[in-house]
Amino acid sequence: MRGRRWKKGLLSAALHLAAALLALWSCFPFLWMLSASAMHPGEASQFPPRLVPESPTLEHYRALMERLSVGRYFLNSLILAIGVSAVSLMVNSMAGFAFSKFSFRGKRALFSVLLSTMIIPGQVTMLPVFLLLKHLHLLNTYFGILVPGMASVLGIFLVKQYLDGLPDSLLEAARIDGAGNWAIYWRIVLPLARPILATLALFTFVGTWNDFLWPLVVMTREDMYTLPVALATLMGEHTPDVELMMTGSVLTVAPIVIVFLLLQRHYLRGIWMGGLRE
Repeated sequence: MRGRRWKKGLLSAALHLAAALLALWSCFPFLWMLSASAMHPGEASQFPPRLVPESPTLEHYRALMERLSVGRYFLNSLILAIGVSAVSLMVNSMAGFAFSKFSFRGKRALFSVLLSTMIIPGQVTMLPVFLLLKHLHLLNTYFGILVPGMASVLGIFLVKQYLDGLPDSLLEAARIDGAGNWAIYWRIVLPLARPILATLALFTFVGTWNDFLWPLVVMTREDMYTLPVALATLMGEHTPDVELMMTGSVLTVAPIVIVFLLLQRHYLRGIWMGGLRE
């Protein structure tokens, strides 16, 4: 009996050690990026590479602020990421609610058509969307990025699948009490769908924040560049500076980490509850 417990404890310890090593291996590039951003010029390119700066400095952060006006580009990315996430959550949740709890002619066919569009690469639709925005005079505006991101098939699908597990009897009871569709959506559906909405918010925020190609196509004014687009200009304007690029990468990754930590509880709950459904 003791031998079996000893073997079980040893196996558990080995699994935890392996998981810790894998986590450390996964985090290593981010830790080195943070370390390299505090190194002096040329220090990160030495061989063998340094893991820790010899004398940490914040000079590269100051250089980014002076050369690139990174504060302006950071604000552009933040406004767009928050705006797209907020509008997308509202539109996707309403559409998912309609497909899940309403009956109307052609619902299944329409939903099937929506799902079929997921196989079309985004690059194929980029030119038609660009021409449409050009005719609407939305180029070089925040709406040029906001409008195409207002709804996504993946978001509608995730919300619909989640709400399919919501008992119809709960909504019927609300209707008997005199609640309309908007009251049901706002007071019942949104609170109960918080885990999947947090997951969708995280996906949308990260996707918009990291998006490089579409802002590069839509925005031609330099003062409206997003942070990824502005950081890419460093390779063309200056000699390759590894430490400076790592500093820009830290500024790009930091908001995503913060948003994930804020939404982590709801995000993990959404995954856990989704895993319990058949």
